Amino acid sequence: MTDRAQAVRKLLARWGGPAGLLLAAAAIGGVSGRLSAAPSAAAGAPSASHARNADLVLIPAGEVQIGDDAAPPDERPAFRYRSPAFLMDRTPVTVAQFRAFVAETRYVTDAERFGSAGVLNKADGGWTALKGATWRRPTGPTGPAALENHPVTQVSWRDAEAFCRAYGARLPTEEEWERAARLGQTADGHVFKAGDPIRKGDHFQANVWQGLFPFEDTGADGYTSTSPVGAFGAAPSGLTDMAGNVWEWTASWYVPYGAPDREPAGGGERVQRGGSFLCDPSFCDGFRVTARGHSTPDTSLMHVGFRCVADLKDVSPRAGRRTLPRADKI
Repeated sequence: MTDRAQAVRKLLARWGGPAGLLLAAAAIGGVSGRLSAAPSAAAGAPSASHARNADLVLIPAGEVQIGDDAAPPDERPAFRYRSPAFLMDRTPVTVAQFRAFVAETRYVTDAERFGSAGVLNKADGGWTALKGATWRRPTGPTGPAALENHPVTQVSWRDAEAFCRAYGARLPTEEEWERAARLGQTADGHVFKAGDPIRKGDHFQANVWQGLFPFEDTGADGYTSTSPVGAFGAAPSGLTDMAGNVWEWTASWYVPYGAPDREPAGGGERVQRGGSFLCDPSFCDGFRVTARGHSTPDTSLMHVGFRCVADLKDVSPRAGRRTLPRADKI
């Protein structure tokens, strides 16, 4: 292993998550340009008049543990959370769904207005603010077009919030996200904790990294980038992609557990959950149910997407189709 690779491993082991990837790359000298856009906010909030082509799964009310006292410091102390029932997107928002939103509202993302977005260069292991990288072509203008049934990426928190609100929905809090994930992250209902293998026999249970990070992903799980939503099956709850594939934005500010959920003085970051295809299980197990990623609200990255939720008491018909999980699986 090269000195550079060893250094990246040490830094990732310390920081973890998407923010950790950026810090590690920066410490090694691999980041060029800015990865966080700072354009002025788009005028007005978009509103869609047509219903989304999306399924909403009922997440029943219940009490659940949030966090893990055996996990990294920002995932503790563990506490009990009483969740009301709510509806959650069955899958991360897809490229096709986001394309329909843009076609109707003419929304322009932060990455498009700023002119660049965060892309990992596998050749040298560095992150760069690559010109022309957008949700349409997440790895840049010369890269492949985003596939319609894959999660949309290169969307900032502000973009994700605008999308959900346009359909009368919202982003989940990180407590809501973890409540849903604890109903099962895999098709057999497994919930990942530290040290759990991502592979069960010959079957990978999620889309993560295989190989020497960040230089080579062997694609042993079938994918070297995002995968189609639902490619690894649905959890007993009916949800898919709750581990791996893409990190997902939440509504929550990245603050210590127990602190008020508000923007820290001087600016803050929003929490992401779920891990991504860039998570190497040997030292970056972001697919764990308690793992917390975080980035500034205007940051766009090639491995971060989102899903929406809706409150039962006031569900907009534009939010999507309501589906019910099998009662014997909850």
